[in-house]
Amino acid sequence: MKEHLTLLALILVAAASCGYAATAADNWDNNCARCHKADGSGKTAIGRRYRLKDYTDAAVQAAMKDDDMFKVIKEGVTEDGKVRMKAFKDDLSDAEITDLVAYIRKMKK
Repeated sequence: MKEHLTLLALILVAAASCGYAATAADNWDNNCARCHKADGSGKTAIGRRYRLKDYTDAAVQAAMKDDDMFKVIKEGVTEDGKVRMKAFKDDLSDAEITDLVAYIRKMKK
C-alpha cells in the first residue's frame, strides 16, 4: 500500500510540473528583457544597436497591432538575411505569446 501511495504521489508531482506554463512576466524576463529592457524601453546596448521600439511610448503602442506583434514573436524578424530577433515558436505556446502581447501592452505609460 505504501508503495502505491508513493507512486501516486510521484505521478501527481510529475503531472503538475508538466502543466506549468510560465507567466508573461517570466517569459519577458527570460526571453525579451535582455534586448528590450525590463521596462520595454529598448534602452540596452542591443536595443540601441538595432534601434528597437520603445514599448513604453504611447505612440509606438498605438502603431502596433496585436496580430503583428504575435507574428513577430512567433516567427521572429529577419532583415537582409540576418536574424534580428529569433523566433519563439518552438519555445512559447500560442497562449504564452498572446499573454506576452498583453504584457507588452501594459508597458505603455
